[in-house]
Amino acid sequence: MSDRIAVAKTYKLYVGGAFPRSESGRSYPVVDAKGAFLANAAQGSRKDARDAVVAARKAFAGWSGATAYNRGQVLYRVAEVLEGRREQFAVEVAASEGVPLKKAQSLVDAAVDRWVWYAGWTDKFATVLGAANPVAGPYFSFSVPEPTGVVAVLAPQESSLLGLVSVIAPVIATGNTAVVVASQDRPLPAITLSEVLATSDVPGGVVNVLTGRTAEIAPWLASHADVNALDLTGAPEQSRADLERSAAGTVKRVPRKRPAEDFTREPDLARLRAFLETKTVWHPTGT
Repeated sequence: MSDRIAVAKTYKLYVGGAFPRSESGRSYPVVDAKGAFLANAAQGSRKDARDAVVAARKAFAGWSGATAYNRGQVLYRVAEVLEGRREQFAVEVAASEGVPLKKAQSLVDAAVDRWVWYAGWTDKFATVLGAANPVAGPYFSFSVPEPTGVVAVLAPQESSLLGLVSVIAPVIATGNTAVVVASQDRPLPAITLSEVLATSDVPGGVVNVLTGRTAEIAPWLASHADVNALDLTGAPEQSRADLERSAAGTVKRVPRKRPAEDFTREPDLARLRAFLETKTVWHPTGT
């Protein structure tokens, strides 16, 4: 046996396309399903959350203004890079969730497929969710779905990769930007996914990943005036009502609570629709 001491990793946050340390200087130990030490993760603060919102807002105009085809290409590139790191993700999911490696590999494959699925919808959801409205007059009337803006996402606590992808991909596929609070106890797949995003074609600031205590960061995102919507999928049950009240103070879009979600099932349009707003346009006909 080797007597070499392994180098313990201390991971950083992912904000604005860069990997800064938490301004608080804090970190916390991440352990596997059996309690064995894996690494240290940055413990994000409310200042880190504010920095992430600034980065997401700065990126919103360019991302929402990109063509649907281009956004689809970018999401597909994420799937390609994730597939290239399949074995690393499988090991991290197996350690984080306490599942056999074969099961973890199937979850990684499903996460790759989910990126591809949402990539295919970027240039189709406007047609499916929009409409040409019949009117009694010399006008055209069109209803067009548009992105909500900056979305704060509390990632699922249990599903460290597939659930994470399932809440991020539809947000950015529809032109929004995201501030994501990763699973508190299972953050390693989220950290590795941030490395995938950084080495894909995703512009800096489109997705920002914070690690740390969900209960500490979530209230600041819920009350932040420059956050337009809030996904409470991974919110602690006991704090959900308080977060909804905080979000109401700045009139955020908060999707209705869904039943306990099985992320292994096939995706649907519900998450694409959740962070879109409909704009109706009138235009006169004739001369």
